Amino acid sequence: MAVLRAGAHAHGDRTAFGACSHLKPMLYEAVDTSILTSERHLVAHVRSLVIGAAAFCLVCSFAFDEAAAQSSVVDDPLKSVRSVQEKSDYGLGNGSFLVAPIPFSNPVVGAGLALGGGYLFQLDPEADTSFVGLGALASDNGSSAIGTALNLSFGNGWRFDFALVDADLRYDLFLGQLEVPIEQDGTLLNSGFDYKISKTISVGAAFRYLDSTIGLRNSETAVPPELLPDLGLELMSLGGRFEWDVRDDGDYPTQGALFSIAANRGSTLSGPARSYGYGSANFDVYNALSDTSVLAGRLSTCAASENAPFFDKCSIGFSDAFRGFSPTEFYDTRMASAQIEVRQRLGNRWGVVAFGGIGWTGSSYGSLTEDGDRIAGGFGVRYRVSQQFPIDFSVDVSRNNDSEEFLYIYVGQRF
Repeated sequence: MAVLRAGAHAHGDRTAFGACSHLKPMLYEAVDTSILTSERHLVAHVRSLVIGAAAFCLVCSFAFDEAAAQSSVVDDPLKSVRSVQEKSDYGLGNGSFLVAPIPFSNPVVGAGLALGGGYLFQLDPEADTSFVGLGALASDNGSSAIGTALNLSFGNGWRFDFALVDADLRYDLFLGQLEVPIEQDGTLLNSGFDYKISKTISVGAAFRYLDSTIGLRNSETAVPPELLPDLGLELMSLGGRFEWDVRDDGDYPTQGALFSIAANRGSTLSGPARSYGYGSANFDVYNALSDTSVLAGRLSTCAASENAPFFDKCSIGFSDAFRGFSPTEFYDTRMASAQIEVRQRLGNRWGVVAFGGIGWTGSSYGSLTEDGDRIAGGFGVRYRVSQQFPIDFSVDVSRNNDSEEFLYIYVGQRF
């Protein structure tokens, strides 16, 4: 019998909130368009809260991706800020307040709703939209999280991002054939900066602080020995990131490519000394098959030290945004995967996709295939939520070669 589960939305190698600093530069002269631009940046940050909480149950470090700038599920919130934006030029005092709700469905914490609000402004005509705001979420399995985020974009090519999340989450972690009911709470701080050295290349650095406590939801269950070193951790990590982007659009690419890579070094701040490395890379390509159809592909890889905590190891589903497997089930110190998707528009609002992929995890690249192939594929429906920008509300169903089915609900494209 097939098992129906819900899936998270994630993008390759970025930690939660880290994606907030990777918004594609956008500059529009028309007043109405600039308002819509601000809204898509707001939703990107709100969505990062959703992703942050989902990833935080693996301590936000199964390296999401993630997120391209997005629009709201509805266009109506724009009307309330038009009069403010019409009077503004640039600067901290000439911004707009916006609020956006975002539904989500995640195989780790279940289905729920995230709500975010913030103040958006543009510091310079050549800068991206800057943002400061708050967000919270709750899911049907009792998980909850609240956070704040700051993103500053300057006209000289520099960008700075900061985020702080406090979460109390429940999920199941797979240790081989054993399914362990986890309850985790803690605090995550992510911060970083990027510098755009050309129109297509940016480089940056990232800092993460994590204070996490892990327990079992079932008092009758004994703690597995391999989980003991990760039960209570205070960690700090430093890393670098690189991005090469030649896509024709950041929300719905039809041509071009995106290559992103991140590498980090983590260490404990209290308790037994522990130091480890982890990193990942994604390469996305896009090709228009016709005026209404696009072929998209992604190659992903990840590597981590053997002594890395389970949440900083490489996972099918988190490290690569793979659809079809629980991201807490197949993880190890090495991962590689390949995905392909055909996207077909059916008019101004509706669209469909068909996708498939294969992935592997192992203790080394030479042993990736020893544990078998992880194969999955499926279909999805898209509804375009904005007339001005190519932003889709997405619902996907995927089936894997273990006869399990997964449901994914999110905003935007998977990659």
